[in-house]
Amino acid sequence: MSEHLMNTYARLPVRFVRGEGAWLHDSEGRKYLDALGGIAVCALGHAHPAIREALCDQAGTLMHTSNLYEIPVQAELADRLTADLGMERAFFCNSGAEANEAAIKIARLYGHRRGIDLPTVVVMEGAFHGRTLATLTATGSRRVQAGFEPLVQGFVRAPYNDLEALRVIAENSPGVVAVLVEPVLGEGGIVIPDDDYLEGVRALCDEQGWLMMLDEIQTGMGRTGRLCAFQHTPVRPDVVTLAKALGNGVPIGACLARGEAAETFAPGNHGSTFGGNPLACRAALAVMETLEKDNLPGRAAELGRRILHGLRDRLEGVEGVKEVRGAGMMLGIELDRPCGELVRMALQEGLLINVTAERVVRLLPPYILTDDEAEQLVQGVSDLVKDFLAQERAA
Repeated sequence: MSEHLMNTYARLPVRFVRGEGAWLHDSEGRKYLDALGGIAVCALGHAHPAIREALCDQAGTLMHTSNLYEIPVQAELADRLTADLGMERAFFCNSGAEANEAAIKIARLYGHRRGIDLPTVVVMEGAFHGRTLATLTATGSRRVQAGFEPLVQGFVRAPYNDLEALRVIAENSPGVVAVLVEPVLGEGGIVIPDDDYLEGVRALCDEQGWLMMLDEIQTGMGRTGRLCAFQHTPVRPDVVTLAKALGNGVPIGACLARGEAAETFAPGNHGSTFGGNPLACRAALAVMETLEKDNLPGRAAELGRRILHGLRDRLEGVEGVKEVRGAGMMLGIELDRPCGELVRMALQEGLLINVTAERVVRLLPPYILTDDEAEQLVQGVSDLVKDFLAQERAA
């Protein structure tokens, strides 16, 4: 590793040089089953032909002009996303954090235009919304906030999946203008709320005149079995943010809005030099076309159920396993102890996984896994968890 890189990542000792489908190959010729997908980014796997062809064609035509001018492929992507998600307008940026920054700015403008001096956004314990100063403040983790104080004003925190706590906030916090929430906590440990939670949030927002803002950066683009997780419910948010799998590895984020929220920004209120450039938007359109053509959200739902049931069958009754849970291809195995060592153990076995919230093995595999690869994933992860817990007991 270069000594000139800033020390911001605790990188694993492996260098990947090539990817194909659900597999990555390292500089030593070893291959690894990728059950993390670049942290929910490579939903179509690596080197997908449709993405490769779209990028090569667009790179040979036009990559960037800036948002000083009309960008036809950006307009096409906006039309497609808003139609598929029941939204009205889109702003394009380069990441999930930027998409959430846009959402927070919409909420603040919305509040100020209603005469609220300090517009406040309700955010959740255990949430993760990004690492810019505003999204860092919105994130529910003191570990990632520590050292970056003073944090940004205008946020109040509630327990996740607790509608009564939101009602208490409504009664005692007159400056609230919006709720920002993940349909499933990703970094927070694959926490799936009650079936009526989002509907309850929507009802309270309607009652209070708040914006309902959904962070679908990890759950969106087919991950839970629908294009966005909120589509499993009757709910429609006022604002929804996307990134990660939207570009399958090409940096792109989107903030979509409807109703009053869609009309909040005016020229000069927000912007991005690179956001929504032709290359990124062409990649995102190729992703959307492939998801629809191959019914990959449906495949994610089917495979997710199969992997979830397989993991539960193999880990049932294993001492140290608290719960196995999932929503489509977003799966978590919660242990009763910290288990970060599992990441290195898996790497040695040619399997890429992640541990989040200290005790949850997180799996975010691509939707293009074959049935055999899904079975290999279930067997490999189950064996590793059992081996890890056995070693812990022996120690």
